[in-house]
Amino acid sequence: MQPVVEIVVRDGFGLWPIAEAEPFGVLPLSRHLSSAEVGTAMMAIAGWNDADADADADSDRPPRPDDPLGSFLYGLLTLDPLFASGGLGVTDRSTGVEFLPGCCDGLEDWRTWHRIIDHGSTVWFGHEPVSPVAERFGHIVRLTVDAQQADSPVIELSVTELAGLIGDAERDLTDFLALAADWAAEHLPDHAGPVTAALARLLGLPVPVVPSAPSTFSNPSVTPGSATGGAGSDRQA
Repeated sequence: MQPVVEIVVRDGFGLWPIAEAEPFGVLPLSRHLSSAEVGTAMMAIAGWNDADADADADSDRPPRPDDPLGSFLYGLLTLDPLFASGGLGVTDRSTGVEFLPGCCDGLEDWRTWHRIIDHGSTVWFGHEPVSPVAERFGHIVRLTVDAQQADSPVIELSVTELAGLIGDAERDLTDFLALAADWAAEHLPDHAGPVTAALARLLGLPVPVVPSAPSTFSNPSVTPGSATGGAGSDRQA
């Protein structure tokens, strides 16, 4: 299990360095991202919130800045609540089955998975054309890739196993948030604090310390030639 964000590629984007990404693919979030991949994730998250203020509903929001960077970050820094298409993805290593977030799922909703464990709730993550659903049957949780298909692939795991995977996903989000804070200090020095705080609010996590001065981004967990693409981490069977 790993948190993922859906990537919407913006043609000609040049506000900060980004990595190549498949349009409408998903990017796993963890401490293993390169600087350019963090940039891609932040482009996607800011892009999902790139909305103008509604004159009636958003009367407290300031006007959108005129400069390109301030304008692009406007929604991320002023919207409440925030949204980013994505969520938690699961891959069963033994079968290759992938359970991915659906159209109704957002990265900010990752804690919804706890409802399956704590209350035995059935959780729908989307609707047509793909309807992923998670259901609990006693001590077993069944993840159905598409409930609209009678022969849909499924992943089954124990409640205890799922609880451990959710904990791992939370650590991935916490690590990504810390990595993004360092990235923002280098690439968005005039907006690093507010951007980091907004990302923490989206993820429902404590705000990490933002470096007081920008420094060259370095991620020791990334080795030359390493790949971070894919839909989600393998389910540990």
